Amino acid sequence: MDLNTERLSISKFRLEDWRVVLAYTSDRHVMEYMPDGIFQEQDAKAFVKQNMGEHAEKFAVRLKERDVLIGHMVFHKWYGENTYEIGWVFHPNYHNNGFATEAAKAVVNYAFVVLNAHRVIATCQPENIPSYRIMEKIGMRREAHFRKCIPAHYKTGGGWWDEYFYAILAEEWKAEF
Repeated sequence: MDLNTERLSISKFRLEDWRVVLAYTSDRHVMEYMPDGIFQEQDAKAFVKQNMGEHAEKFAVRLKERDVLIGHMVFHKWYGENTYEIGWVFHPNYHNNGFATEAAKAVVNYAFVVLNAHRVIATCQPENIPSYRIMEKIGMRREAHFRKCIPAHYKTGGGWWDEYFYAILAEEWKAEF
């Protein structure tokens, strides 16, 4: 997947990206709601290597103007027929600039227009307000609130997370955007 928006390019990772990936995935505030938890150097290197190839499920998001990595988009087939899941993680220096919303719109549009998807879904924890606001901004609707459905292994004491489930259908996307 190679996508361009007004300000962003979305494509596979480059080997040298691991340092920037480490910078934002080692931040506990950024990774607070991510089941994988906080990355160490070896995690960032493995993450980048896994997402450089043909079967990548995570894509680098760069500022086009300066070719600077600012985060990544998650995009992969989901369990349902013609259904894809999206997600995002961005470096905190680039929060609150509309970059995640811009990237999410581009990826959802790619799913519907290029891949002829029927449905795109996204999930987050109820406490992750910025994430579900992005989902709502791009026209997704909350379909479910699952109680204690995801193990929070990496947090002290473990426990369970609730999860919001959002989705948008192809016909809603075409009507909305």
